[in-house]
Amino acid sequence: MLREGATLVCVGTLLGFLGALALAKMLSALTSVFVDSLKFGTSDPRLLIGAPLLLAGLALLACYVPARRAAKIDPIKALREG
Repeated sequence: MLREGATLVCVGTLLGFLGALALAKMLSALTSVFVDSLKFGTSDPRLLIGAPLLLAGLALLACYVPARRAAKIDPIKALREG
């Protein structure tokens, strides 16, 4: 269960990161034509690395907590009660 969640988190983080880079590049090109003073923070490495890592960490925690709780349950007892 945890492995499936981690796989989805990694794929989603990678796709989101690549999409954000592409969108930021497109928006910065558009704003350079219309507004020179507006910057989107595409050159800040702390933002580009920190935000995806924070979101991925929270998503992995959201996968880990239920998996840990489910691992503590005795399977035979769960089958008898279910």
